Amino acid sequence: MVSGGNASSLPLVGGSSEPTIRELSRPGRRASKYPKLDVPEVDINHPAIKNEKAPLPEVSEHDLVMHYSRLAHRNFAVDLGFYPLGSCTMKYNPRFADYVASLNTYANTHPSTPAEFTQGSLEIINILEHYLTEITGMDYASFQPPAGASGELTGLLIIKKYLETKKLINKKDIIVPDSAHGTNPASARMAGFNVVEVSTDERGMVNIDDLRSLVNENTAGLMLTNPNTGGLFEEEILTLSKIIHDVGGLLYYDGANLNAIVGVCRPGDMGFDIVHSNLHKTFATPHGGGGPGSGPVAVKDYLKEYLPGPIVEKSDESYSWYTPKHSIGRMHGYHGNFLVALRALVYMKLLGKEGLETLGSYAVLNARYLSSKVSKYLPLAYDEPCMHEFVATVKNLKKSHKIKAYDVGKALLDKGFHSPTIYFPLIVDEALMFEPTETQTVETLDDLAESIKLIVEELTAPGVNLSDYPKNLPVGRPNELIPAKHLTVHWGDFELLELTE
Repeated sequence: MVSGGNASSLPLVGGSSEPTIRELSRPGRRASKYPKLDVPEVDINHPAIKNEKAPLPEVSEHDLVMHYSRLAHRNFAVDLGFYPLGSCTMKYNPRFADYVASLNTYANTHPSTPAEFTQGSLEIINILEHYLTEITGMDYASFQPPAGASGELTGLLIIKKYLETKKLINKKDIIVPDSAHGTNPASARMAGFNVVEVSTDERGMVNIDDLRSLVNENTAGLMLTNPNTGGLFEEEILTLSKIIHDVGGLLYYDGANLNAIVGVCRPGDMGFDIVHSNLHKTFATPHGGGGPGSGPVAVKDYLKEYLPGPIVEKSDESYSWYTPKHSIGRMHGYHGNFLVALRALVYMKLLGKEGLETLGSYAVLNARYLSSKVSKYLPLAYDEPCMHEFVATVKNLKKSHKIKAYDVGKALLDKGFHSPTIYFPLIVDEALMFEPTETQTVETLDDLAESIKLIVEELTAPGVNLSDYPKNLPVGRPNELIPAKHLTVHWGDFELLELTE
């Protein structure tokens, strides 16, 4: 087994023989003690009030701490090992950024506090807007969207409102690549557009001939991430933008892959009109577990008055809130996830101009290095130089040994690595999508490549039962279909055997 500071070197905690929190429960045990009641006791008679006590476990403080500590050790995390998830940019989060965001001045400021008392917070948003628009080649930004998908919806609603004010109500079609993130067509539909799919050519790029055949007077815009979801840079991006702009459409940049080009090139220079940036990916704020995230939307000057309001404006030496004239309205309570935006600004300040200029280059360098190693054991989906991520395929092993991408992902867990993204992009058969990010060392990348080699050797050996993997974790292969179709949330009805293969 290889190890380079990955989770494989950690002791396994949380075996199946450990008692559950309910099995530890004993009547009368307590992990806390409430103070003596110092107000008059009042009986409340209401049908919504339960008469019986909630059947919660009764355990000591030590048992309670051990219970949650065991659960925590069962979780894989960025602080424990390598997360090579393609298109997700799961990278290390600097602790100093967390420290600044936890300062009382920021953490305990109520968002309803008037602007004259929160000038420092408004200045932070203003500075980050300046940095972000410089990085993306845009002019103005709103920080309301709390995540990337919300940023997509925001951008599409801006396109819709802009077209309506121009009385171009016939423009109802949003073109989306067949390899796009699933949120792209979903966001387009939520905004009230028709989704038109454009194909990918054999090189993994947008099929320009197909795009030309789809574009007409009804085209409202094109959603695209560049590098695309195959990890490849769209070399004909200027041609693509001209095709859309020639019919009066707008270009929307899905910022999921901005990590690859920071400091190298800018979406605004490629012809994009609207950009959302995943601050929780590109700029290393906390990511995972459902949030919180931040997906600010930046636009060219002519779209400023359509941004969700209010936005921060600077006048002389003071800052104030301004609501754009044609604003699409609020996309989030108050002003978005401010502390996530603050972490992103701290990250930018930590790196400095020189560091930000090399961020994308190091992300690409790591991906190309890892792809050159992995491709010795698993062929790449496209024979093109990758950017920050790449797609390998297990289709040959599936034909020869019935090995699927799912099997390789599960086997990697035993080696101390999180699985890469599997089965995405959907247009690649048995896809494994890797993104090493710029924060991983060459030793860790070597470890992962060596683990891929060992896994291929192990899984192709005679007499191997693929369902045995992973072998050394508390949970093996839960049946993912049964919970999806028959959700059980009541403890008494839970049957562990029903959920395993």
